[in-house]
Amino acid sequence: MNLLTSFIFPGRLAWRQLVYDRTKLIAAICGVLFATVLVFMQIGFKDALYASAASAPMKMDGDLFLLHKQTEAMWRPVRFNRTELMRALAHPQVTQAYPLYMSLAQFKNPATQTKRTLMVYGYDPDADILDIPEIKVNHELLRLKDTVLFDEASRPEFGPVRQLLTEGKDSTEINDYKIKIIGVFRLGASFAADGNVVTSELNFLRIFPLRNAAEIDLGIIRLTPDADLKAVQASLKQRLNENINLFTYDELVKFEQLYWDNMTPIGFIFGFGTIMGLVVGMVIVYQILFTDITNHLNEFATLKAMGYKHRYFIKVVFASAFYLAVLGFVPGYLMSVGLYKVAESAIFIPMPMTYTKLITVFLFILSMCATAGMLAMRKLKAANPADMF
Repeated sequence: MNLLTSFIFPGRLAWRQLVYDRTKLIAAICGVLFATVLVFMQIGFKDALYASAASAPMKMDGDLFLLHKQTEAMWRPVRFNRTELMRALAHPQVTQAYPLYMSLAQFKNPATQTKRTLMVYGYDPDADILDIPEIKVNHELLRLKDTVLFDEASRPEFGPVRQLLTEGKDSTEINDYKIKIIGVFRLGASFAADGNVVTSELNFLRIFPLRNAAEIDLGIIRLTPDADLKAVQASLKQRLNENINLFTYDELVKFEQLYWDNMTPIGFIFGFGTIMGLVVGMVIVYQILFTDITNHLNEFATLKAMGYKHRYFIKVVFASAFYLAVLGFVPGYLMSVGLYKVAESAIFIPMPMTYTKLITVFLFILSMCATAGMLAMRKLKAANPADMF
C-alpha cells in the first residue's frame, strides 16, 4: 500500500499543477503533439523508402543472387557476363541459374501520349523469377512477341491502363518501340522508379536493341532442397569472378535498403528530421515544467519543510512529464494516421501504421518528456525551506 501511495500522491499533485494553468497545459500538449507528428512522419517516410526500395528484391524467388560489385543499387546496375551463371550452374547443389535484365525506359501513356520513366524487367517467362501471382498466371503470354505486363500500382501519370485494357486499348510504346500490354500485376512504385513493366528477355532486347544478351544485370540461383545455403555461397565465391557479389535473399534486401540509407542523403534527412522534432518538443516541455517549478517554488519549499524528501519531488516532475507525453501522443497519433493516408494518396507508396512504429514513437516521446523533466528538476534544488522566512 505504501508503494502504491508513493506513486499516486505525487501523480495527483503533478496533475493538479498541470491543469491549474490551462493555457500552459495546452501549449505543452501542442509541443508534444508537434513532436509526435513530426517523428511519425519522418519514420513513416523512411520506412516507406525502405519498403519501396526492397519491393522488387522481396518478390524475387531465388536462393542466391549475383550482382556486379560496382552496382550501387538495383535500379542502376552494372552489367556482368552471363558466363558467371554457367560457372555457378556447375556446382552440384545448384539446380537452376537465370539471368535478369533491368533498365529504365520511357513509357508512353496510352491515353495522353506523354512519356514517363519506368523500370523494365526482362527474363525467361518459364523461370517464374518474380513471385507475383498475376505474373505467374500470364507467363505463357509473355512468350509472345512484343508483349508486356504492366504494374497497376505505378503512379497514375502512366495512364488508367486497366481501364484501357477493358476497352481493348492495349497498345503503346516503350522507348518508341511498339508493345502490347497483355495484363497487369501489382508491385508498386519506389523512390527510384515511378512504375514497372515485366516482359520476356527476348522482348527486353527488342525494346533495348543496343543491349547485348551476354551482358546481364542480375543472376538468380536456386539450390537443391537439402543444400547448405552458407556453404554453397562460400563455395561459389571461390568459383566466380572476383568482381561479382553473391548475396543471399536477406542480404540482397539489406543491400538495397543500405544504399538509400548510406549512399543517398535521404536517410540522413529523415533521421535528422526525427531528431529535430524531438529536440523542439523537449524544449517546449522543459520550458513548461521549468516554469511550473519556478512558479511553485515556495510551495515545494513548504513541502520540504514538512518533511517531504527530494525523491518525492522527482516523482512529481516525472509524473508531469508522463502526463504530457500521453496527452500529446494520443492526438498526435490520430493526426498521423490521417496524414499517412494523405501521403499514400500523394506518393503512391504504402505507409502502414504498425504496432511496432506506434510503440517506438511513444517510447521516443516518453524519453523526450523524461529528459525535459530531468533538466527541469535542477530548479528543485533551489526549493530551500529557509526561503519561506
